[in-house]
Amino acid sequence: MAEVEDHGGTAKETEMVGVPVFASNVSDAAARGREFGTAWRPRVEAAYAGYQALFHAVGVSDQQVQDSGARALDQLGEWAPRLAAEITGLADGAALEAWQVAAVNTRTEVLAAARIAGPTECSTAVVLPDDGGGPRTIQTWDWNETLRDVPVVWTYHPRPDHEVRGFTEFGVLGKIGLNSAGLGVHFNILWHASDHSGIGVPVHAVARRILDEATTIDEAIEIARSARLSASSVVTVVTYRDGLGDVAGLELSPAGVGVVRAADGFYAHTNHFLAPELSGGERLGLERPGTYDRLRHLQDRRDELASPGVMERASAMLGHSADGQAPVCCHAAPDEPLPTRSVTLATVSLDVAARRMAVHRGGPCDITPDTWQTI
Repeated sequence: MAEVEDHGGTAKETEMVGVPVFASNVSDAAARGREFGTAWRPRVEAAYAGYQALFHAVGVSDQQVQDSGARALDQLGEWAPRLAAEITGLADGAALEAWQVAAVNTRTEVLAAARIAGPTECSTAVVLPDDGGGPRTIQTWDWNETLRDVPVVWTYHPRPDHEVRGFTEFGVLGKIGLNSAGLGVHFNILWHASDHSGIGVPVHAVARRILDEATTIDEAIEIARSARLSASSVVTVVTYRDGLGDVAGLELSPAGVGVVRAADGFYAHTNHFLAPELSGGERLGLERPGTYDRLRHLQDRRDELASPGVMERASAMLGHSADGQAPVCCHAAPDEPLPTRSVTLATVSLDVAARRMAVHRGGPCDITPDTWQTI
């Protein structure tokens, strides 16, 4: 595995696996955003252009995108002013308008407002081992094939005594990662009947604020329930403190936040609601029933997913639809229309006990021991 060292305010390409890395020691939110935007201006511009093309493909106008970005920035200004300041600073560094960066952060909300499921195939599994060791986690992150170059890994300090190591997209506040308190998050998109066009707090901002502020699952739940949402996702929160591991899936929706717990030490989530109080409003599974097949795939491979070795856990995620299996490792069909061209862009495992994250650019089918980055 390739180790990534932290260098304050530095940006670099990792040649072995091609995932860019950024490390910041700046704790002021606006200054940190400006630092990132300046370092990665072409990549942030390209991410915005990629999402603009995706929005056009699903019939969302430029004016709707601008209005959504501006609305999301206003919502963040009320709910998490520091995150709004970071977006403004990032836009300044990247020579973009603040609403443009906010629109990238609001892509889930924009798609929900358009009543479009979009590319959605993520699968997450967490095992709490019987021996009391740290939780064993793995996730495939699947998104639109045209956005292959948006992933970035970074480390930063939202306050001097608190470090976050995260996997996200250029310009997006947060997605998957862990913090120095021993708390980590995975992230899967959902779609609920209550999703609407009002544009609330971006779900990605909820994941980011949990990483920045929470040290326990209860604190993460409190943060999630404080946000006024217009779109849905599940933030899987994993913790390890005092020799004890725990996991809970926080199913975010405008109708409320459902909490899904592990059953006998095993937790898995794909792209449909599991909490009984929210599952009646399920919408994505109606269009993409493969989410149910993928969940069964994970459940059937519980023993492999419990392995202490990340390579063994990655192997358990193998499954291609062409083989008659659940497409946990996702590849777009040649004739798939642009809005739904889902591919596995990254595979991520969190080791919250050791406070480190392993990232592979691509799907489980092309992982080797040398393609992991350890952050």
